Amino acid sequence: MTVSDSDRPHSRLARYEDMFRGYRTEIVEGNIVLGPLRPFHNRTIVRLWTQLEDQLGPEWGFISDVAVPFSDEFEFCPDLAVIPAAEQQRNLTAYSPDLIELAIEVVSPSSVRNDYEVKNKQYASRGIPNYLIFDPRQGSLVTLWNPGPDGYLGRDTLAYGGKATVDTKLGRLTIDTRRLPVDPESSAQA
Repeated sequence: MTVSDSDRPHSRLARYEDMFRGYRTEIVEGNIVLGPLRPFHNRTIVRLWTQLEDQLGPEWGFISDVAVPFSDEFEFCPDLAVIPAAEQQRNLTAYSPDLIELAIEVVSPSSVRNDYEVKNKQYASRGIPNYLIFDPRQGSLVTLWNPGPDGYLGRDTLAYGGKATVDTKLGRLTIDTRRLPVDPESSAQA
């Protein structure tokens, strides 16, 4: 799927681009939401990107922390999203949610509700086929599939510690969760 220039979403977040350095900025329920960036968060994203890139064909590309306007009330910046490589090569500041085949979020203390509840409903309602939630606080991966109007109908929770296989529209993906960091302050470390 390609999006013409006239159909391209326009990011309301673009005006705040350099204003909140060190914070992730999104629009959630009409409010600007800031979340501080943490090393475990970024390390998780890099390790996932590296693992998944080798498993996807050249027709797929990644965006990370790039604006995805859903509506006036919701503008997300997925930690990692898989879109057609041709679209990713356009190097835009905002992409349509209709391009996303797989959305990935990494939970931080300030994003728990947004990642588990708000984005579950918003991503599903836009028909994003698969949504993965990696939680360094819990040492777990939540896989969501079968999108419906009120959220995903399929859900599995897997503890970090082995290889997780996830069936997606992109194919069967394997993620070695042993390589993902766990927050030392979490109960998962105990």
